[in-house]
Amino acid sequence: MQNGTQIKVCGLTREGDVEAALEHGADAFGFIAYPKSPRAVSLERALALAAPVPVEQRVLVDVEPELETIRDFQSAGFQRFQIHASLEACETRLAEWSDGVGRENLWIAPRLPKGLPLPETLAQYAATVVLDTYSAEQAGGTGQVGDWKGFRELQAAHPELKFILAGGLSPDNIEQALAESGASFVDVNSGVESSPGVKDAAKLAALFKALK
Repeated sequence: MQNGTQIKVCGLTREGDVEAALEHGADAFGFIAYPKSPRAVSLERALALAAPVPVEQRVLVDVEPELETIRDFQSAGFQRFQIHASLEACETRLAEWSDGVGRENLWIAPRLPKGLPLPETLAQYAATVVLDTYSAEQAGGTGQVGDWKGFRELQAAHPELKFILAGGLSPDNIEQALAESGASFVDVNSGVESSPGVKDAAKLAALFKALK
């Protein structure tokens, strides 16, 4: 935690980047299993990368996964699951995912267009909401800056949930993002990279420095 702000570094694909995030004091470490992501890693690779990370800080990231996939990662030593899902899937599969991993371990990332409310049943099944920038074409990871004012409004309307701000966050905009969104937990990925899956040491250090 940096100055009261928790940080998740996502899209980790290299041991050195995991080590750097650990040294900077990251609170969560994201490993992407979604095959279509340029940062996707296999179960075996994710497990190897996550080896130095405490179990409760490991976050497996996927898009509308089957329970079999979730169980494989659970058996391998993953506890938290960040699931990106359409609003339709949130309506029909939230209970399934919640039963599979437990409400406290489910981080749901709904594809929520600007101005729309959260699904009514969401808080029943997930304790954490990751708000990424909406895209009609992509499930997540657009690298585009999101609706910070809308994030603040949703967070205020749902005090029973933990909210994580994602989407295009970088050393250059992190202070403004926190001021406008009121976020206390952020998710960084492409904004601290030199190329997909390759973290930039200087950008990563600058982001943590900006939050001290």
